[in-house]
Amino acid sequence: MKNKTLAKKYTDAELAESFVFRTRLTTRQKEDAQKELAEARLKNKTHLTDKQVLYAKVLQLRFQMEDYSNSDAYDEQLSFAYFLRQYINLSYKVNKQFAEDMNLDETELSQILNKHRSPSEKTIIRLEIHSHNTIPALSWYRLLEKEKEHALQTDSFIRSQETKFVKRRLAI
Repeated sequence: MKNKTLAKKYTDAELAESFVFRTRLTTRQKEDAQKELAEARLKNKTHLTDKQVLYAKVLQLRFQMEDYSNSDAYDEQLSFAYFLRQYINLSYKVNKQFAEDMNLDETELSQILNKHRSPSEKTIIRLEIHSHNTIPALSWYRLLEKEKEHALQTDSFIRSQETKFVKRRLAI
């Protein structure tokens, strides 16, 4: 099916032109190419401004968050608090300064970071605004939902507590 759509989209000449022939490089040529690429990457990296480096790190964190929240696996270490701590460490040395910039009480931030409290929706929105919309509020919220989903699936205590409130069950 895809081949038919490609044929309709592109002419035969365009398809032939887009084909890349693999070249057979010797070991020496491969090493030279790798060195050349490493030098070019280093040269580009040295010309980046601090803002560009920070932006790249924030994007990297965002993609890590989204990859984790889209995966089926649950990892207790990769919590909302973990990613928030990583975000804070990108540009702050002290949590107090971050709390001031977010207009949060320092104890509230500490409770969120130590998993004693869930962040409010206002806090999640402020995180989005703080990152200049680089990390959307939905990405932060999905991390919270993943934690809640796991707790709901694995908490047997609450199930045993709530069983006594159900009088008649469906006869299935």
